[in-house]
Amino acid sequence: MIKLDFNKLGGLLPAIVQDYQSNEVLMLAFMNEEAWKTTLSTGKATYYSRTRKELWIKGKTSGNMQIVKEIRIDCDNDTVLLKVEQIGGAACHMGYKSCFFKKIEHRSIKIIGKPLFDPEEVYKK
Repeated sequence: MIKLDFNKLGGLLPAIVQDYQSNEVLMLAFMNEEAWKTTLSTGKATYYSRTRKELWIKGKTSGNMQIVKEIRIDCDNDTVLLKVEQIGGAACHMGYKSCFFKKIEHRSIKIIGKPLFDPEEVYKK
């Protein structure tokens, strides 16, 4: 059994998510033990939403799910790296491929990339 340390952040651990082919960092999320076990058993990236205080299966609403291709664990067993196939192309809930679409240039923020979907339409906000 894989033993992770969920104690340092009050039952959560960071999950860094990368595209398994390009290695582009797509997002950072958190997992509790239930999300970890669900990810292992289903092969679909599942996280814990700190705002909603519930499990969050990536793509359940948007269709942009993440199929786990590889998992790595850091030296302290308190952070995971998920290498995923990003279905639908967009990992970010704002419609971008990556949540890291803001770049600092000359002390200002530059938006890089274009949204792949309209969040208003997808999430019916």
